[in-house]
Amino acid sequence: MRTLAPADDHTAATTKMTIPDYTKGPRQQLRVSENGRTWLLNRTEDLESIWENISREEFGEDERMPYWAELWPASLLLCRWLERNRGAIAGRRCLDVGCGLGLTGIVGSWLDAKVVGMDHQWPAVFFSRENADLNGVAQPLWTQMDWCAPAFKPGSFDFMWGGDIVYETRFYHPLTKLFKEYLAPGGRIWLAEPQRSVSRPVWERLAGDGFSVRKLFTEPVPVEGYHVTVNLWEMTIPE
Repeated sequence: MRTLAPADDHTAATTKMTIPDYTKGPRQQLRVSENGRTWLLNRTEDLESIWENISREEFGEDERMPYWAELWPASLLLCRWLERNRGAIAGRRCLDVGCGLGLTGIVGSWLDAKVVGMDHQWPAVFFSRENADLNGVAQPLWTQMDWCAPAFKPGSFDFMWGGDIVYETRFYHPLTKLFKEYLAPGGRIWLAEPQRSVSRPVWERLAGDGFSVRKLFTEPVPVEGYHVTVNLWEMTIPE
């Protein structure tokens, strides 16, 4: 546990706010059947307290919510797509943007890609590393990094992918900047997103900003007794 003084001076004089270390304590283990095998993913067991007790310090001025603790349907569709493209990604430099619990980065590494998995929040990096070990997969390079301030060499990645990351308009500019600066010439970006009406303008906007955008396919993804319809998009930057 680490303790921080709240921003308000009056409150700070009387109270301290405690931020739990979600990497400690009991685990909940998820079992995911994709790509012809079962993947095991550990996460903190106490999910309710993460969402109910999130403090002002954790929420932060840029409103970072603990999305890392969930397994999103978009990630499952990405896993399928990565296997279909195993020949293309094998041995290539790949960036898993917003790695969460690490599933797509782990699958990419299993398919012999050279994966870097990035997430803004430390528990995501911690559990991703733990989950790679749990599945006996060579460790990707996991890094705690904000996509608003990446620290890579320009043109570093042949492929980038992300599952359900374009869910807020304020992420648009930092993500497009990330894509344009760090995608290698001729590289490809794969984004899996649940089918939402609110997301439709994003793809037209990306095309207007110089990306070549196409929807590859749409598939239903089963999640806890129901199906979520997920679109997979491919983006390139014309030379």
